[in-house]
Amino acid sequence: MASTRQSYDMEIAAVRRRIMEALEDGILQRLTDSSPELTDNSMAVLRRRYLAKDREGNVIEEPDEMFRRVSRNLSLADRRYGATDAQVQEAEEEFYQVMSRLEYLPNSPTLMNAGRELQMLSACFVLPVSDSMEAIFETVKEATLVQKSGGGTGFAFSRLRPEGDIVGSTGGVASGPVSFMRAFDGATEAVKQGSTRRGANMGILNVDHPDILRFIRAKEDGKSITNFNISVAVNEEFMDRVQRREEYDLVNPRTGKVTGRLNAAEVFELLADMAWKTGDPGIVFLDRINRDNPTPLLGRIESTNPCGEQPLLPYESCNLGSVNLARMVRYTDDGAAIDWSKLTRVIRTAVHMLDNVIDMNSYPIPAIQEMSHKTRRIGLGLMGFADLLVQLGIPYDSEEALHVADQLMSSIRAKTHEASAELAAARGAFPAWEGSIYHQAGGPALRNSAPTTIAPTGTISIIAGCSSGIEPLFALSYVRNVMDNTRLVEGNPYFESVARREGFHSPELMRKLADHGSLRGLDPAVPGWVERLFVTSHDIAPEWHVRMQAAFQAHTDNAVSKTINFPRQAGREDVADAYTLAYELGCKGITIYRDGSKENQVLSTGDSGSAPAEASTAPARAEPVEAGAGRSLTPRGRPQEMPGMTERIRTGHGNMYITINFDEEGQPFEVFTTLGKAGGCDSAQLEAISRLASLALRSGIDIKAVVEQIRGITCCPAWDSGVLVRSGPDAVALALERHSTSQSPPPAASPQMKLFPKENGKAAWEINGYQPRGRCPDCNTTLAYQEGCLLCASCGWNKCG
Repeated sequence: MASTRQSYDMEIAAVRRRIMEALEDGILQRLTDSSPELTDNSMAVLRRRYLAKDREGNVIEEPDEMFRRVSRNLSLADRRYGATDAQVQEAEEEFYQVMSRLEYLPNSPTLMNAGRELQMLSACFVLPVSDSMEAIFETVKEATLVQKSGGGTGFAFSRLRPEGDIVGSTGGVASGPVSFMRAFDGATEAVKQGSTRRGANMGILNVDHPDILRFIRAKEDGKSITNFNISVAVNEEFMDRVQRREEYDLVNPRTGKVTGRLNAAEVFELLADMAWKTGDPGIVFLDRINRDNPTPLLGRIESTNPCGEQPLLPYESCNLGSVNLARMVRYTDDGAAIDWSKLTRVIRTAVHMLDNVIDMNSYPIPAIQEMSHKTRRIGLGLMGFADLLVQLGIPYDSEEALHVADQLMSSIRAKTHEASAELAAARGAFPAWEGSIYHQAGGPALRNSAPTTIAPTGTISIIAGCSSGIEPLFALSYVRNVMDNTRLVEGNPYFESVARREGFHSPELMRKLADHGSLRGLDPAVPGWVERLFVTSHDIAPEWHVRMQAAFQAHTDNAVSKTINFPRQAGREDVADAYTLAYELGCKGITIYRDGSKENQVLSTGDSGSAPAEASTAPARAEPVEAGAGRSLTPRGRPQEMPGMTERIRTGHGNMYITINFDEEGQPFEVFTTLGKAGGCDSAQLEAISRLASLALRSGIDIKAVVEQIRGITCCPAWDSGVLVRSGPDAVALALERHSTSQSPPPAASPQMKLFPKENGKAAWEINGYQPRGRCPDCNTTLAYQEGCLLCASCGWNKCG
């Protein structure tokens, strides 16, 4: 690997020239086209989630009409500030152009709802949780109102008295924050089934709360509080005590009295251990967040939105949008460079649009409207950073990439503040300006508080056809499942252009790459500089992930949504090191994901739709019966009595009871199903499936073949004990898998891991043979874990909204 680095560094000028030539042969025209065509994935996502539909669910809107609907609606806000009809039309055209050119896109609720009946345009909110039964369930009610409109919610549970504390009104004892989180989780589960966007929550607890150990372990079983991301709020004093392995006080929030002490290092190690196991909890540094709180006179920030990038006061909303950096590049005879003038123009338009969102928004509750208008908080971010680096010929895990990030975000922040100041001169500063940190610093008036953030861009980056946020490339090739179980291998357009230009592209290579997950060591025909440039998330050492997040955080008003990826073989100490590094480099929070740490694997590049090999229980009969030519299979006769069992599985249509009877060899022989109340089309269809499955089993058909035919069929997915049940047929397949006595296939050889030296003398992971697994519950295609969220790269399904 060191030699690959050296050869790349020596050839860097030549590499950039070859990259530009490859793009000229391939996708450069699309990148510079003023009217780019949307990709197949873009169209699939738009039709599924964004374009207007009639009452029968038929799409009645084209993408161009969606962009026009949004731009027309948002431009109407200009009339509130004295704009003429001609000026409003000019703003509409300006908004339309940046969206239709895929240079900038607002957050999903704005694209979905602007100019339509719902008109709820914000992505996320923070709601207060006070220490009384009435207040708690009032917040539950407010959360359901937010989530049914498609918003995500963040909560701080630090004000709630600990488990076992006295309840004065009844003489009883309190159940504690974790117990009440389950009530919030249940409300989200009930609401999300009928929502366009899935409900998502953030739960935060201060590290000095007496229930902190229960909170840290709250998601350990993989089944509890599944609609929450959770983070522990720590401060610099706690981190100093971690280094010195000192104890710290636990404080009852009801009384303010010290109730116990814990060793800070041991709590920190437990944090790292649980994150290593499950991906939760993350860490937020609340003291740092509050040092940048733009309006401290309005209160102290205690929580963030679900993905952690937007710290908010109670009842504040986040109104987000992202510039597509993949289209902020200019090409000359000297090579590729960032188009700073174009970036400035797009930022100015984006800030104008985001400010108009605040005025045109229909807020779910009055308190949110009041606070949103008071602070006028926006969050302008970016996407396509990895694509930008490829076009510039710069590897993601390099000092040069960190320099680009620093320079780029510094400019974005400066231009965003300038654009907000221009609006303030015309429209006035945000109402809470006096006493704000900007007012105290004597700077120019701003229209918007905390105007920059780096938010998840999962589905809008699919629409824009670019990489997500500031994340590395997810995959260079992956398998996409389409109708009739046809599997298409799709490649990253930049990589395919280079591969064709350099003469090593082949369908076989793309299939191997989809299976392998990494270009490293895959094929000797691939030049070393190509391996070095086209790194993916799991090629990159966790240290570089953290350093990249810190580089962007240094110039971001709010926080940064990014996932720090770890290979499966990473140890608990590696997670602890990443947490420490994030603290040392000035991050405001950190979220990690170790491959395979969640029961439902969230990265997939391989060609199989099955679960990880080591977790598979897929049965396979040793000698399946086959019908010869000219004769049919005859089902075995059924004995009078047979042993069996009944399992209850929760589905999107209610509880299903599945009875499986077994033959003398302990193999499933027949299956019966009952769904909730008898009758109806669902029950009739399930009865037909059960009869046909039983007929196949009694005829000696390989049970694996039976399971494969009905596994993954999707209709109204639901979670059951930590397992996603996609439909009634899928539940039958799950039950058959669980109760087969056949041996599962041998697990694949584990990836080899080695250390290689870095420029600063530290070590980082290099993974060979990485083969992540996991599939989308809706289309059975690639899932990624990026920016703290599950995302399907094909259909746009995601768990965070």
